[in-house]
Amino acid sequence: MVDDFSHDDELSLLREKRLKEMEAELGRGLSPSPSQSGAWVEDVTDMNFSDIVQAGRYVVIDCWAEWCGPCMAVGPVIEELAAEFAGSVTFGKCDADQNAGVMQTFQISAIPTLLFFAGGSLAGRLTGAYPKESIRAAIVRTFGL
Repeated sequence: MVDDFSHDDELSLLREKRLKEMEAELGRGLSPSPSQSGAWVEDVTDMNFSDIVQAGRYVVIDCWAEWCGPCMAVGPVIEELAAEFAGSVTFGKCDADQNAGVMQTFQISAIPTLLFFAGGSLAGRLTGAYPKESIRAAIVRTFGL
């Protein structure tokens, strides 16, 4: 029984340490994890939405929710595309449950919804869980890449 307690205690310490690391990453405005190539997908909120959209020439915002199965399927695709288009397109993820202002402003009633911005203005949107090739094609077509 003593061994079980010490393993539980050690596991709790490891969890606390990782949670603090993740909070520090989020505090810097970064997602908890980069894409496989190291490209970051911005954490978009009601507070920083305008800054992110205005800062990038081309921006794709993935509006999603943790409970949404199709959103979970699109998430890794967004990370892969962020790596592929690194340097030319900024990618962000906006939690629909935490950012009602963005959802209301863009009248988003279904997720996942991808919002495409060019020069700070809405240039297009894509609603639904599309495969990677379809999302890539929409990016290329919308931004003329």
